[in-house]
Amino acid sequence: MSEYDTDVIVVGSGPAGGTAALLLATYGVRTVLATKYGWTANTPRAHITNQRAMEVLRDLGIEEQALAQGTPPELMGDTVLCTSLAGNEIGRIASWGTGDRSATEYGAASPCHMIDLPQTYLEPILATNAAERGAKLRLDTEFLDFTQDADGVTARFLDRVRGDEFTLRARYLVGADGARSRVAEQAGLPIAGETGKAGSMNITFTADLGKYVAHRPSVLYWVMRPGAHLGGIGMGLVRMVRPWNKWLLVWGYDIAQAPPEVDAEEATRIVRDLIGDPELEVEITSTSLWTVNHSYATQYSSGRVFCAGDAVHRHPPSNGLGSNTSIQDSYNLAWKLAMVVRGEAGEELLETYSAERAPVGKQIVDRANLSRDQFGPIFETLGITGDTDADAIAAGLAACEAPTEDGARKRRQLEKAIELKHYEFNAHGVELDQRYASTAVIPDGAAPVSGRDPELFHQATTTPGAKIPHVWLVGSHGRRVSTLDLVGGGRWSVVTGLSGEAWRVAAEKAAAELGLDLRVVTVGADGARDSYGDWTRASQIDEAGALLVRPDGYVAWRHTTGAAEPEATTALLAALKTVLSRA
Repeated sequence: MSEYDTDVIVVGSGPAGGTAALLLATYGVRTVLATKYGWTANTPRAHITNQRAMEVLRDLGIEEQALAQGTPPELMGDTVLCTSLAGNEIGRIASWGTGDRSATEYGAASPCHMIDLPQTYLEPILATNAAERGAKLRLDTEFLDFTQDADGVTARFLDRVRGDEFTLRARYLVGADGARSRVAEQAGLPIAGETGKAGSMNITFTADLGKYVAHRPSVLYWVMRPGAHLGGIGMGLVRMVRPWNKWLLVWGYDIAQAPPEVDAEEATRIVRDLIGDPELEVEITSTSLWTVNHSYATQYSSGRVFCAGDAVHRHPPSNGLGSNTSIQDSYNLAWKLAMVVRGEAGEELLETYSAERAPVGKQIVDRANLSRDQFGPIFETLGITGDTDADAIAAGLAACEAPTEDGARKRRQLEKAIELKHYEFNAHGVELDQRYASTAVIPDGAAPVSGRDPELFHQATTTPGAKIPHVWLVGSHGRRVSTLDLVGGGRWSVVTGLSGEAWRVAAEKAAAELGLDLRVVTVGADGARDSYGDWTRASQIDEAGALLVRPDGYVAWRHTTGAAEPEATTALLAALKTVLSRA
């Protein structure tokens, strides 16, 4: 142990880095989190926190803290498209599963609901809990470079308070240092795609907009103003940070030209223009420029160095996938690092991180950029081109509202164009149904679930590589308990039924032989009664069958029917040795 200052160094305190440090500390792994900043995020940036990310926070025991800080669904979902907040509406979209047609599906899919939790509120929760659980936080500590060898990684840092350099030695290094990641660059991770597609600016401001929005509560108000086609993320955006007085505005600029100077005067002009109130009292709190990227790493690790979050997937904020995917990167990686550090798994297990998460990163980068482009049909229907002014926008909207045959045709066309945006604001399958294929998953040849659009609809399954389905069971206290609450927590689980006695015996023997903390969840027994019958319908296995569930809640292997001893022990041991890379 004296060879190492710590087991894992995490660089960056954003959603990926904070989650990684918190998970590793929770799992008992010695961890140092280093950030060059004096504290966590100072602007709200990422904010949509979807069901899967909330499930991770729930597993970490901090869901209630997030709920206390977040804006609830009833204030999130009435996404508005308009000519300005004070102007005419183009349409509305019931978003984030809050619509009448989707609320039941979202509610049935998870014990958690979405919230709006800006980074300025999320990151302190992660960092504080990580420190409370034993992670060492090094603020004002700038990562410079690293060297690695067969046994570990030596990272060099600059202490920005003292002004001196120092090194730390660790078994592994996690780079969660954002879209300009030094760790990813120095590790030589291959980055595919395109950078600098378009120019955007963020303006954060304080203003009382209640009279414009309280009757149609939403996180997002998309504004069609002259210049909305230029750069940006599809249209102008007025985004709620806190209802209804703290806001973030996104507007585009021509990336082919010199970056604009956005001082307080210019920022105020832009805010008032998109709100549609030339006398609005505005306090500008920050401005920044950024570029729209369509890039992703095809490999997430190099030797003992791993990257997560924006370091490996860089995309516009469309679909609200950024922080959610970053949290899930760390959820995938942390348990694997913990098991290898403790000697419970072979180092080959760490290779499954790239195999499982790199395809997800590409998927969400492609999806976010496509959502940005899918504003195009709305522009086309309204007849808006690059040189369109405010009068032409009003004329285009008036043509869609005309009580004529052509007006009716345009209305149907506009409805279809807006409906296409459900792929951004109600992409339940993209949000919840990430599937894994690697040596940490043993396929059983079952046909994938199909029948509905896999981007729009959640499709629960126990097929290996999928997350275990959520259903409500009844606990020993008589209250409902989710299947997700009975697995996870950094432990492997064998899930079976009352008639699966052989699997309970097999789990005890396998745990003893492999030195694992392996829990058994018996659905039907006290504490996990299938009182609604929903597990029988969702499990896709016989009552005497078994699921082997990973610490991240994903099904690693399943045996759909019962088995007798010693066959059950032999099968379970073989599965565990395979997924843990233990020859």
